[in-house]
Amino acid sequence: PACCLAGSALWHTVASALGARRVARRGRVLADGTRTPRVTLLLGQHGWVQHVDNGIRYTFDVTKCMFSAGNITEKLRVASLPCSGEVVVDLYAGIGYFTLPFLVHAGAAFVHACEWNGHAAEALHRTLLLNGVRDRCRIHAGDNRQLQLRDVADRVILGLIPSSEQGWPVACRVLKKDTGGVLHIHHNVETPPVPALQAEQGSPEAAGCAGEAQHPAGDGGHEALGARRRPEWRRWAEATATRIRELLAGLHGRPWHTSILHIEAVKSYAPHVHHLVLDLECRPAPP
Repeated sequence: PACCLAGSALWHTVASALGARRVARRGRVLADGTRTPRVTLLLGQHGWVQHVDNGIRYTFDVTKCMFSAGNITEKLRVASLPCSGEVVVDLYAGIGYFTLPFLVHAGAAFVHACEWNGHAAEALHRTLLLNGVRDRCRIHAGDNRQLQLRDVADRVILGLIPSSEQGWPVACRVLKKDTGGVLHIHHNVETPPVPALQAEQGSPEAAGCAGEAQHPAGDGGHEALGARRRPEWRRWAEATATRIRELLAGLHGRPWHTSILHIEAVKSYAPHVHHLVLDLECRPAPP
């Protein structure tokens, strides 16, 4: 039809002006279990693209997978962790947001990457090949609650929001039973607004909120101040540490110790809701 030809000519013109070969229209991400993007390809034969992030080349199909740019501070942070020789389990790998930084930059010896979205698993496979680290990663397709791994991990990534709580028992099972390790637990934590009177008086709490609006959440010194001024963050971390300790003790039939190493504010997710990451060290108690 003439309208289709006119539309095709339009998208060819748009692509030419942008120096692109393909054009797509992006809609809202679906609120399903795989956060499916609503993307319509207007010009081109496929939606596969490449994106370079901190020296890592990711590839994914924009019509099947989304790319979360908001986690960049956390991707940079985990890339700087000293993980030489470690075995890592990434329970919510997606297209490899954290799997790749651990392999490419942090020096992890091996990563078990769990992902139930087949499109994301395919993108992860291609991304591992692109970066030359496919031989150091095993992709576990399907629901991670059915994962058969046990007693293998020095470090576990639970990168699911608003809550990764359904993966906590799995994380405890895959941790090395004799030496333990570190869990990186993602969660959305609600933080009540600062009362108007405190804000007017220029309280430390109000100053902390103003700072969060102006600076990336990944700034370590700023995050530490924010954590001290936000008791909700600390209460969530302490409750999580207690629950993980109980899960580990029940699983192994002996006491475990859990220690809060760090609370990282990744981003503001919604009004008065922060995406946080708790670094929790878990060790079996000595006999």
